[in-house]
Amino acid sequence: MQFDQLKRRTFITLLGGAAAVWPLAARAQQPAMPVIGFLYFGWPDTNMLATFRKGLSEAGYFEGRNLAIEFRSAQNDTARLSELAADLVRRQVAAIAAPSGTAALAARAATTTIPIVFNTAGNPVQMGLVASLNRPGGNVTGVANMHMEVAAKRFGILRELLPKATRFAVLVNPNSQNAKSEITEAQEAGSAIGREIDILTAGTGREIDMAFASLVQKRIDALVVGPHSFFRNRRAQLLTLAARHTVPTIFSYRDDAEAGGLMSYGSTFDEYHQVGIYIGRILKGEKPADLPVMQASKFEFIINLQTAKALGIDIPSTLLAIADEVIE
Repeated sequence: MQFDQLKRRTFITLLGGAAAVWPLAARAQQPAMPVIGFLYFGWPDTNMLATFRKGLSEAGYFEGRNLAIEFRSAQNDTARLSELAADLVRRQVAAIAAPSGTAALAARAATTTIPIVFNTAGNPVQMGLVASLNRPGGNVTGVANMHMEVAAKRFGILRELLPKATRFAVLVNPNSQNAKSEITEAQEAGSAIGREIDILTAGTGREIDMAFASLVQKRIDALVVGPHSFFRNRRAQLLTLAARHTVPTIFSYRDDAEAGGLMSYGSTFDEYHQVGIYIGRILKGEKPADLPVMQASKFEFIINLQTAKALGIDIPSTLLAIADEVIE
């Protein structure tokens, strides 16, 4: 009898011990929360991050719940990108989102094993990011928003807007990996429409001021702002100067026109959303080499009539007829 009682007490003690130990063991076996890096040239805006997170959520990942994000911003200083990319590699992040061509090249130089998902306005093959669009190869894939490829369209719109104008300009960030390509695209577009194209460069806020001073001095009729993240971060300055000097200006992104720019022509592709989706698919086990580079195929033309009135410009009916949206 005593022996049976002893066995019973021993069993209960072992059961209680097992109950106490099991949750600890179970927790130890649970996978750690994945950490991804977000490497950006300037300062990512609220909308950009919201659409990026939306893409992640559609893949089942939510920041703070089952995913952590390490943000690194070069604050428009190209020289810092290599250091920041190396820091993410040391952190051993599971993947790196690099939503600009310059940031993607820095990330690619830092690692050949950690998956990288980019967004770029340039040609990713020519930039050396991927072997081909359909079969990227290596550890890099992403989104090509095709903003540079439609440079000629922007200049054509300016010619339609100002048929008597003879001199246009393009604003290029000389620190961009795509600077030479942008200049070539602009010059070819100028030849196609029979207009002289001045190349203005700016990589700092002060240089933007200097570029506009040069624009006024040269009596340039209209301006195309290049599709670089630096210019998106300096939107307020660009809009203020364009208004102050009454310079008709066309941008690449619709939010520039919504914020007060005269016009925009660019892709409707939500590239940051797609970057988030691709990061999610990679976290689930897919390889960048097997994910083709996504390309924009639809473009939209936005006109801000309020800005046109402020500049004293009458928008031709031909342009109003082809606009996808007119902001009144």
